[in-house]
Amino acid sequence: VPSVKPGYLRPLVPEQAPQQAEPWTAVMADIERVVMSGVTHWQSPRFHAYFPTANSYPAIVADMLSGAIACIGFTWIASPACTELEVVMLDWLGQMLGLPEQFLARSGGEAGGVIQGTASEATLVALLGAKSRMMHRVKEQHPEWSETDILGKLVGYCNQQAHSSVERAGLLGGVKLRSLKPDSKRRLRGETLREAIEEDIRNGLIPFYVVATLGTTSSCAFDALDEIGDVCNANDIWLHVDAAYAGSAFICPEYRHFMKGVEKADSFNLNPHKWMLVNFDCSAMWLKQPRWIVDAFNVDPLYLKHDQQGSAPDYRHWQIPLGRRFRSLKLWFVLRLYGVENLQNHIRKQIGFAHLFERLLTSDERFELYEEVTMGLVCFRLKGSNEINEELLRRINGRGKIHLVPSKIDDVYFLRLAICSRFTEES
Repeated sequence: VPSVKPGYLRPLVPEQAPQQAEPWTAVMADIERVVMSGVTHWQSPRFHAYFPTANSYPAIVADMLSGAIACIGFTWIASPACTELEVVMLDWLGQMLGLPEQFLARSGGEAGGVIQGTASEATLVALLGAKSRMMHRVKEQHPEWSETDILGKLVGYCNQQAHSSVERAGLLGGVKLRSLKPDSKRRLRGETLREAIEEDIRNGLIPFYVVATLGTTSSCAFDALDEIGDVCNANDIWLHVDAAYAGSAFICPEYRHFMKGVEKADSFNLNPHKWMLVNFDCSAMWLKQPRWIVDAFNVDPLYLKHDQQGSAPDYRHWQIPLGRRFRSLKLWFVLRLYGVENLQNHIRKQIGFAHLFERLLTSDERFELYEEVTMGLVCFRLKGSNEINEELLRRINGRGKIHLVPSKIDDVYFLRLAICSRFTEES
């Protein structure tokens, strides 16, 4: 972590852009002086904060190629390879995870995957699709209700431990979202959801959307997806699965039990740019019925129409921005140059390191684990007050060698150690 203070950069560069061109040597020298002095090294083997952000030479090369081809793939005709490689890569990845066939484009239906920028975008896109589906349904039953009437009644649900971007999706989508209390293992259970839905229906509200989190940010807890799926299916509510971090581990068959019930979901999302060696941004999302999202986002001006419409996805309808980069190249390069086997080894190795750290902690009576270790995250604390744990974190981060971030659940402050960098070793 750099030791700079806010505003450090302005004095290091001129007040205005140069009138005449400068040499490459001057620019590259300033990368060291200006930029690197203010970089937090996410790829350092001692970076253990947040969750990993992936990085690999195949992905860097693919990103450079994407920059060099420089197409904007909003429609099929705008660059056919850009769309078609993405369709196939999300089928490859879906098969690697063991996703049900009804999520994949190869199933021959309308389903398929799309690369979003981030998981928060995927959560919002799914919410807008769920909203469009429910508005359509309610209008058929109550033609006399206005859109505003219906909007005011819509309500969605998530675990209190769900990522803050879920709450934000509710704000951006203009709908109410309720965060529900998880069980003692920080999981959202089907029964809790059922009670909340029944209560809201009694009060004249319309439940329309649920987010199940597989691998929460604070402590990597897994919602009871199977139970939640039954409740959503019984009430015909859109279920979105956010597996941003932990989802990458499902390429290893021994971790797939965490996504039991995924066939009951409408959309599923994970970030290869977190834990699967694909550089940011590459957030993979699968939709069983993209028509609701297309319906929510569809504007078809003449300048975007083309002769092949309908025979391939026009991904602009599957996302919030119109423009999009050729991101599937990153997946293609990483999947081919590593192979499934080496990607599985990478995940298993990092989970192994988390268990090693867990053993080191449990053999020291001063520490306690806060949560069971399932993936590459260890939540721990010194036995005792929140204050001594805050002091411990201040000391660790103050040295600038190791970077950790804390979290707090039910007023208990703990430290999170995530295995992030592919350069991290046992030593």
